[in-house]
Amino acid sequence: MEQPIRILIVEDNVIIADDMQSMLEEIGYEIVDNVIVYEQAEEVLKTQEVDLVLIDIILASEKTGIDLGKHIRENYNIPFIFVTSNSDRATVENAKTVKPNGYLVKPFEQQDLYTSIEIALSNFSHNARSTGRDEMEEEDIAVSNSVLKDSIFVKKQHLYYRIQFGDIQFIKADNVYLEVNTIDKKFLVRSPLKDYLEKLPKNKFYRAHKSYIVNVDHIDAINSKDILINNTLIPISKEFKEFIISAMNS
Repeated sequence: MEQPIRILIVEDNVIIADDMQSMLEEIGYEIVDNVIVYEQAEEVLKTQEVDLVLIDIILASEKTGIDLGKHIRENYNIPFIFVTSNSDRATVENAKTVKPNGYLVKPFEQQDLYTSIEIALSNFSHNARSTGRDEMEEEDIAVSNSVLKDSIFVKKQHLYYRIQFGDIQFIKADNVYLEVNTIDKKFLVRSPLKDYLEKLPKNKFYRAHKSYIVNVDHIDAINSKDILINNTLIPISKEFKEFIISAMNS
């Protein structure tokens, strides 16, 4: 099932924090928590599932938002955006040292907030797959390919939804778009089929046909030409048929 993006707000100005929460909830994001100090944010990250963090650089604690950004970068595979009223050169240069996924200057409008989040999520998903491949160890590459280990972001209308890999049944190529079929939803994605296959776990997802990727866990039946997934007949190549039969007999 698709889930709304879960956001943690770290902002020591309660009025601004509440205003941000209202803006985000109106768009459709889910607010995990709204905290004012580093220590509270650290606890939420430790105990809750968070997809993105919005961080004020100046917090009501000895440790700053930049300290929190460093903590996130070192311990969590999630994007974060600095939200601050400081745009001077020194602050920006200091913020750059922890490589935030966005930098939003107050005051801002709802559309500015939405755009910053959407771009941060999109760029983070892309960079997680492509940055530093040559230098990463094999286990790091596995994490990078899976985007967020067990799920992938899929855009629907104006939001990115987090889809568990296990919920994806099959993916169908349709011109320049892909149709991602989950248990009860369909999403359109602009991507070549081959490139999308690289984002998915290799032990579950296979290219069954030139126009289809399938999750083998969802195959209900098979014959000489097709497989059946959730009442949908999907054509298969000779190679994939031989692979499935071999897997069933092993």
